[in-house]
Amino acid sequence: MSGTTPRESLTPIGTASDRTVYYDDDRGTYHTWCEVGAYEPVSTALLMTVSSVLGVEPDDLEALSECVEPDALNALFIHWQGDEPRVGDGSVSFPFSQCSVTVRSDGELVIDPTRKRVTPAAD
Repeated sequence: MSGTTPRESLTPIGTASDRTVYYDDDRGTYHTWCEVGAYEPVSTALLMTVSSVLGVEPDDLEALSECVEPDALNALFIHWQGDEPRVGDGSVSFPFSQCSVTVRSDGELVIDPTRKRVTPAAD
């Protein structure tokens, strides 16, 4: 797992592609973390996690390329496959397959199946 550990408020509910998926009952969101040094690109991890959360096969999801360029997403978060962590704490959010998804620089994937549109975060 990335350098971040799941918060105590998250309940493990299952796995997606050998990673644990957690549910946040207060927010109605699902969370998982990409492994540091894992070969799997973030786009694949995202597809597998969303399909697990929605209870459908990955082929039944809309094409990820309809929402975001998968190669660009992978390039932004390539540091998961390297030895050195990325500096900073950014994230990317976008709608995908009837969910709002957020990919955070610490390796966390957040899936919100109750929100179809991503609203800008207030800083």
